Amino acid sequence: MHFVTGGAFNGKKQWVIENYQLKEQAHMWHSFYTAEPMAEWSANIVVLEGIERYVRRLAEQCENADAARKQWKIDLQKWIDWEREHQERRLILIGTDMMKGIVPANSFDRMWRDAVGWCFQDTAESADLVCQIWYGLPQIIKNEEEEK
Repeated sequence: MHFVTGGAFNGKKQWVIENYQLKEQAHMWHSFYTAEPMAEWSANIVVLEGIERYVRRLAEQCENADAARKQWKIDLQKWIDWEREHQERRLILIGTDMMKGIVPANSFDRMWRDAVGWCFQDTAESADLVCQIWYGLPQIIKNEEEEK
């Protein structure tokens, strides 16, 4: 699994498209900004964009950030298992960094921000590759494939 993060409108999507040559390869692109989670994945490359919005939906359904994180871990493990079922599969998660800047005054938004931070930590820990994109420039933070 690959995890791509960075600021809003900093080129994460474009970097993923170019880096994985998605214009030439069959893939499924799912945006949590516009839709609910997909039930079936029918391509070997699946991109899930806007995972911070998915975490928001979890936070809205749960009583606190811990419960949202617990559900995130369950869903993340299902996605990782899907990828590991076949060696040619690749899962790419894209999430916008929310940790920099002003802390929200609204208590729900603070809880959501906390949940996103924890979920991103869990995602980074589970990922083979973690890449941060700022102003279109990639910074590889973790690359287990190179370490092998």
